[in-house]
Amino acid sequence: MRYAESPHPALSPLEPMRLAGEPQTRFDPVVIASRLRQMGDRCNMDFERVSSEALAEVLKGKFGAAVDSLSRSWSDQNPEMAYEIVFLGVSVKLLMYVAKKVPAMVHPNQLIKVINGNFRVRNYIEAHGGWENLDN
Repeated sequence: MRYAESPHPALSPLEPMRLAGEPQTRFDPVVIASRLRQMGDRCNMDFERVSSEALAEVLKGKFGAAVDSLSRSWSDQNPEMAYEIVFLGVSVKLLMYVAKKVPAMVHPNQLIKVINGNFRVRNYIEAHGGWENLDN
């Protein structure tokens, strides 16, 4: 299964693209938003303290690099948490932090691109049967 941004307004950018012969999957954007919010809420990273480098990366247009760097660092410090869950939580929290500090730098599809662009995270979501089955 591949993930892609959809040029069709009726399809969500987070919905997996189906290849010919694949069964249609149910997609609920409310479930995805809820899971992302929960993961972001569990992320207790203090962005005021650690985000100067991350914010600098975002300002250079490297939101994904900032998320990955922060996620790896936090995952190393909290080995009991799966990197993929940390990545999702950090991506939500960092986007909210940037929206508060520099709203002009937030683009509507940033979070989608970061999540869909991370092979490990996509595989993790798929391996758990989709967003509905991710740990809440």
